[in-house]
Amino acid sequence: MSLSAVHGTLSSLKTFQADIGTGMDIVTDVAMDLAEAHNEAMNPAIAEMEAMILECAKLDREINYFVDIVQQVTAEVTTQQPEAMFSLSAKVKEQFTGRIARLSDAELHNHQKVVAFKDSVKNSGNQANKESEENIEELDEDIAVTQSQVNFTCPLTQVEMVNPVKNKKCNHHYDEGAIVGLIKTRHSQKKKCRCPVVGCGNSDVKEADLVPDQMLRRRIQSQKRKGNRT
Repeated sequence: MSLSAVHGTLSSLKTFQADIGTGMDIVTDVAMDLAEAHNEAMNPAIAEMEAMILECAKLDREINYFVDIVQQVTAEVTTQQPEAMFSLSAKVKEQFTGRIARLSDAELHNHQKVVAFKDSVKNSGNQANKESEENIEELDEDIAVTQSQVNFTCPLTQVEMVNPVKNKKCNHHYDEGAIVGLIKTRHSQKKKCRCPVVGCGNSDVKEADLVPDQMLRRRIQSQKRKGNRT
């Protein structure tokens, strides 16, 4: 197996992994719609979607480990004799099998998109309960006030967020692409990434602290649709 073939395979895997993430977002959106319907008959469907999200999270985790192992083993064999490449596949399989065997499915519940799914469904259900209890006119006023108070602008790009993520530590929001890019840039400089929100004391923002905020994303999209109609 040549190194170019290895790099090509990893590139394809990462593309597939991105597609998995997109699929998980779509499933979360559908589950939120069902939760907003506030119909107990929909609960089994939401449970099935959660199981689907967990399976996707498991696959995402396995791809991460596989890519990491391939990169490590490839780096090792490139410093050895050319014939070492012949054992590349066997070494990757051995290390990957060993690492996967040590993993627990319970850890999947900490996957950022699993956390986002549960939070989004819960928040959608709470919103549905609120709507059923309040007068429609009062609700519209409340939504208008809430949306006017929320800042949809990313503190990094200074434009409206497309894929907002929430920092679990400081509760600030950023556009996913912008904050992940900043984290990687700072790490490449051997430095920590400070929260870009002025006055925030969080001096070490990590990718593991970021959770997709599907509720906020839907509110941004809703406001954009309303703006297009006016």
